[in-house]
Amino acid sequence: MSSPGKDDRAFFFSYLRYFLLVIFLCAFTLAKASFILVPMDAEGQENHLKAYGITYWVLEKNNKVKWLLNYRGGAFLLPDKEEIRRECQIRGVTFEVLSDGAASGILDEISSPSRNQDAVVLEKAPKIAVYSPKGNQPWDDAVTMVLTYAEIPYDVVYDKELLSDGLLLYDWLHLHHEDFTGQFGKFYGAYRTAPWYIEDKRQAEELAASLGYDKVSDEKLAVALKIRDYVIGGGFMFAMCSATDSFDIALSAEGVDICEPMFDGDPSDPGYQNKLNFDNTFAFTNFTLERNPNAYEFSSIDMTAKRPTVQRETDYFTLMEFSAKWDPVPTMLCQNHTAIVKGFMGQTTSYDPANIKPTILVLAENKVNGEARYIHGIKGKGFFTFYGGHDPEDYQHRVGDPKTELELHPTSPGYRLILNNVLFPAARKKKQKT
Repeated sequence: MSSPGKDDRAFFFSYLRYFLLVIFLCAFTLAKASFILVPMDAEGQENHLKAYGITYWVLEKNNKVKWLLNYRGGAFLLPDKEEIRRECQIRGVTFEVLSDGAASGILDEISSPSRNQDAVVLEKAPKIAVYSPKGNQPWDDAVTMVLTYAEIPYDVVYDKELLSDGLLLYDWLHLHHEDFTGQFGKFYGAYRTAPWYIEDKRQAEELAASLGYDKVSDEKLAVALKIRDYVIGGGFMFAMCSATDSFDIALSAEGVDICEPMFDGDPSDPGYQNKLNFDNTFAFTNFTLERNPNAYEFSSIDMTAKRPTVQRETDYFTLMEFSAKWDPVPTMLCQNHTAIVKGFMGQTTSYDPANIKPTILVLAENKVNGEARYIHGIKGKGFFTFYGGHDPEDYQHRVGDPKTELELHPTSPGYRLILNNVLFPAARKKKQKT
């Protein structure tokens, strides 16, 4: 038998090189990163708040995102693009680059029936409106502060826009710490001679008159009804502090004068407490209104005065645990890197369970005092979330106090709950279980 010739050996080595090159390219393709994981656990993320902003920014670029519920604190799985990596670096957001195989492994792990985890697809950046007086500074409200810090865009709207059906342009609405009852925040007792109170009252009355209303309470009720219709029609509404209970009080008092003369110029209706209609409210029922105009309180809903044994050092609330696969909505709203969140106060700090409707989900509670801090419900085709307290990183914010510097609190669990609500409307809608 003759030995192979030079041509045969050359062909063999050429074929071998080609074969090895193909193997290398296949291996390289399989190993090539195609996803970015933004971890949201305590150890893995340096700036949780800006991570939400990155996710919103990616959605704005018409990319889809997977929100990995209960996986590493509610991590986000983004497409791997150079501009996304660069933006994460610019904003100081920790990220990890994953191969197709690694990402598939995580998703397979999450899909296991034995794990309380799920992957929810986020499809579109929600258009955000903040209901707030135009003159308010961003630091007057925790939501505007965190939206600004996270670099999530929003529009400021107020009564004129709402009464002109301007809400139809938005997917998500936040209510600033507004008083929808027409009692000017119940600041009368402490601040009625303060120049800012006098000016705020004058401006509110002037605005109501310009919109065709005789009283501020009538105009605020009209705004509350517009917000109610917005939610019923499929909108997402988030409110904090006094906007939560004053909104429901205004709805319950439709057609009833609950304001004393110093607020609207005429007496309240006799026996107005018994004329309230709790069928009209979103979250609260069977509450008793505070009749004293000098009291800095609206009703029995709020538990600020019912927590004498709660001390700042031990004031914490606990997030509830829900089934990620069967209850994705409350699970999304509770994503965090800790289940224990430090408490904070406000005009409306927390909610008395005795005044919460049985259809409402309590998302977080102070177990020591038996109070609800964070609640959620469905109204018509829409959703609403109420969050007690004023500022998650300012325990007892008072009028005139300096603003919170979120650069000092980039991993704030309390502020994360706000941003969960911002991204919630972006989730792919599933049919509700009947």
